[in-house]
Amino acid sequence: MTDRPAARGTGADAAQAAGAKGPDELRRQIEQTRSQLGDTVEELAAKTDIKGRALARAADLRDKAGAMSVQLRSSAAQAGHTVQGRALHAGHTVQGKATHAGEVVEHRTPQPVQNVVRSGLRNPRPVLVVGALVGLVVVAGVIRRRGGR
Repeated sequence: MTDRPAARGTGADAAQAAGAKGPDELRRQIEQTRSQLGDTVEELAAKTDIKGRALARAADLRDKAGAMSVQLRSSAAQAGHTVQGRALHAGHTVQGKATHAGEVVEHRTPQPVQNVVRSGLRNPRPVLVVGALVGLVVVAGVIRRRGGR
């Protein structure tokens, strides 16, 4: 009795022990292993291609920035239209209130005052002369109070 291990079988026996059912099955397994190895090598090559990955990432970021730019422009345009619409509405409201206020003042102002204002608008020169004279009287009064009495 020797303690030597039993002799291994031939190549075909080893293939059968590994799960191959024959030479065709063995060739199929080899081809499958080659294909998997090729895919693995391609994946490793892609991971080590730093320049290619950086260019791809830059292109992706450029696309995202372009999309965001379009979205921001659209949002800004929409906000501009909203503000413009509100300003237009507010302008109409203010204009309506000013017109109403003018009508109220016109109706409450006595007729002789309205006549004087209309004639002053038609002939502004006498109104300016009278206004200048009133201004001089006011200035003279202020100077007199402050200094000379």
